[in-house]
Amino acid sequence: MNEMNETNEFCLDYQCLTGVYDEMCVNPNFIRPHWDYMIRSLKMLGRVELEHRWQEAYRLLRDNGVTYNIYGDPQGRNRAWQLDPIPLLISSEEWSTIESGLAQRAELMTLLLADLYGPRETLRKGLLPVELVSAHTGFLRACHGIKLSPRHRLPWFAVDLIRSPNGQWWVLGDNTQAPTGAGYALENRLVMSRILPSLFRDSHVHRLSHFFRTLRNTLASMCVRNDHRIVLWSPGPDNETFFEHAYLAKYLGYTLVQGSDLTVRDGKVRLNTLSGLQPVDVILRRVDDNFCDPLELHADSSHGVAGLVHALRLGNVAMANPLGSGLLENPGLLSFLPALANYFLSETLQIPSPASWWCGQRQARDHVLANLSQLVIKRISFSSGKKSIIHGQSLSATQREELREQIRQQPYSYVGLEEITHSTTPVLVNGRLEPRPMMLRTFLVSSENEHRVMPGGLTRVSLDIDTPFISKPGGISKDTWVLASEPESQLTLLSQTSSTHVTFEGNHELPSRVAENMFWLGRYAERADGTIRLLRTVLLFLSEPDDFPSAANLACLHSLLQAVTCLTETYPGFIGEGAKERLNAPESELISIFLDQNRLGSLSSTLQFLLNSVRSVRDRVSPDLWRVITDIDDQLQALQREASVRLNDALKELDNLITALAAFAGLSIDNMTHGQGWRFLMIGRRLERAVYTTNLFRATLISINPNEAVLLENLLTVCDSLLSYRRHYRSQLEPQATLELILQSESNPRSLGYQLSHLQRDITALPRQNTEPYRSTEERLILEALTSLRLSEAQKLAQPTEGNFRKELDQLLTGLNHLLPALSDAITNNFFSHAEPPRQLVPWGNEDGDREAIN
Repeated sequence: MNEMNETNEFCLDYQCLTGVYDEMCVNPNFIRPHWDYMIRSLKMLGRVELEHRWQEAYRLLRDNGVTYNIYGDPQGRNRAWQLDPIPLLISSEEWSTIESGLAQRAELMTLLLADLYGPRETLRKGLLPVELVSAHTGFLRACHGIKLSPRHRLPWFAVDLIRSPNGQWWVLGDNTQAPTGAGYALENRLVMSRILPSLFRDSHVHRLSHFFRTLRNTLASMCVRNDHRIVLWSPGPDNETFFEHAYLAKYLGYTLVQGSDLTVRDGKVRLNTLSGLQPVDVILRRVDDNFCDPLELHADSSHGVAGLVHALRLGNVAMANPLGSGLLENPGLLSFLPALANYFLSETLQIPSPASWWCGQRQARDHVLANLSQLVIKRISFSSGKKSIIHGQSLSATQREELREQIRQQPYSYVGLEEITHSTTPVLVNGRLEPRPMMLRTFLVSSENEHRVMPGGLTRVSLDIDTPFISKPGGISKDTWVLASEPESQLTLLSQTSSTHVTFEGNHELPSRVAENMFWLGRYAERADGTIRLLRTVLLFLSEPDDFPSAANLACLHSLLQAVTCLTETYPGFIGEGAKERLNAPESELISIFLDQNRLGSLSSTLQFLLNSVRSVRDRVSPDLWRVITDIDDQLQALQREASVRLNDALKELDNLITALAAFAGLSIDNMTHGQGWRFLMIGRRLERAVYTTNLFRATLISINPNEAVLLENLLTVCDSLLSYRRHYRSQLEPQATLELILQSESNPRSLGYQLSHLQRDITALPRQNTEPYRSTEERLILEALTSLRLSEAQKLAQPTEGNFRKELDQLLTGLNHLLPALSDAITNNFFSHAEPPRQLVPWGNEDGDREAIN
């Protein structure tokens, strides 16, 4: 069938679509009415314009840093999110049926969860086999008996749906412990409303903001304090859906935390902040059940919080979703749900699941073994290194026999499901519309008396028509439009009326980990900037035609090359063993310092550390600033793909990188709130630039150079101060004037004095946990550094002593070189760690003692 004419218009007449797009067609001669306007609109757009809109969507997703990081994928953290420009449409009438069925399922799962961790009547009465529950890794015995209010048993729930060609919807699976995809659905919606604004507006699509507002209200209702603190707990930037974690935290206004940010003290969960330990009321978690508490669950978990289960048991913190809710994701439950629905609700399931057979029962196991090629086989629990979903039709005869043997050995671990043919939906592929099997993930949140369903969800389609199933959530996605009969009013997440408002200012809501990452983000950005400027100056020196370089020019070049090694610490380089050969032919060493990402201290390595730091504070970065980060990442990836780079090409790449870093510096000043997080970013930048300038002058000016005028000109170029020198002094280049401008001046943004004076101001403004009258360690260190610089005299610093050696300059720079690292260590010790001081255990019977502290 030819889906598209060779002209600029799509072939979207009824005959073309007959029997191909099940979502659009009811029968061979009739298109679903709610698709009619979409078809006409796409036909008016034409192929070229739709391709243009798709490219715009790709650009928006790239600029926003939307990624889905499949483990083991060669693209790593840079795997871009894929969005098809044609949404999935669902009529209001059809959605009403889906919504009712989903709400029923959520209620059933809520009651089942309460029973399995409570009275266990379903096990006593034989409605569920004990082995099906006890054999599942999601059943956490440590969580039995934890009391939850009926409304908060399952606050957050997701269901995977497919539609068969006859119009029947089926439930393929439930997501109960840490449902993923709502953030991607929201981002898809925002992008689609940008690239197809008229079509989106005229289609009267149900809004998503009502759902997220209900989610916020539900989580707030789980708190007992008015000035509550809700955090979103993420495994960290290496997680495959970390973008969504940061995105939702920013959208909902919650603090994004990792396990290292949380601690349990006296049976209560605390957040490590700059002001010490702050109470946490509700945790919206994205960490799987078993990894949440290394004390009572998986002992080897690096993401967990020791004592968390105990805090939940005491009722001192609430969690969405509760620990142990992963049990409901057991696919073996599917065959028992109809009977459970009748038991709990006295109802039949409105949206059924495919027929399933749990192999722990002999008759069901025999059926699965006899029909293996026609079924989908699932393990009831995830097992590392093993496929959790196996399609029998895709196996060879040998593979099927191996699977039969595995089922015979561990029958309780497997369940067989009927293979349901997926409905197809149109996808734009290489300028053509093609049918693809689709799956819809829907989301629900509990409210006061009901379960609110997100109107739409995250639609995923298979990568090709020959694949009858959607294997990974990171494939092609679609926005899902539930069409209303009339326009919907827009809704903001901000409350319209409030008698009181709660604010969290500065350090009280800033985790120490975030402050540390901001600090090192500033340091790596400045380190990369300094390395680029030095490399660029050296490469420009080398590119100048000089067939017979003088000894003085060679001495100047060698001094700059040795400075490259000293500042990047890429020894031996131009200083250690073999330095003479590298000084005579420095190009390969310079390119290595530029490109070798595996070489610690290289520019590529520094940029990678910068990217790692900024990803850890993704929720604190503005969209404009993130676009700059994306540009830096793209340039770095492009450089890594180059087999070799010529000097002229290297200069061009360095210019592009310095422009991107300048944009980063400017946006970090103008686009970030000047709170404590921003202050640590600035402290990191100032400190790194001070260290860089100190080491640069130690490497070049301590000893007198034969061609010092040329060396000074290059140093002023590296420090971006050559124009300032010419404007201020209008004389020949002199060491004294250069030292005044780059060392002592407190008005030159590139000078050492400017960095130290601003460091003193920022350090003084840092939060203090004590009220001692004397200065803190970091305050004393910066005062000593700034005072020593202010008391120095440029004339004496520039004056050489015996042996062409500037002794006073060396003493000053050596002293600063000890003070600045000590300052960095003092900041780290005082603000980036919160080890609680030891406490004396209170003996039993002491009425003022705390028994929980002893336990």
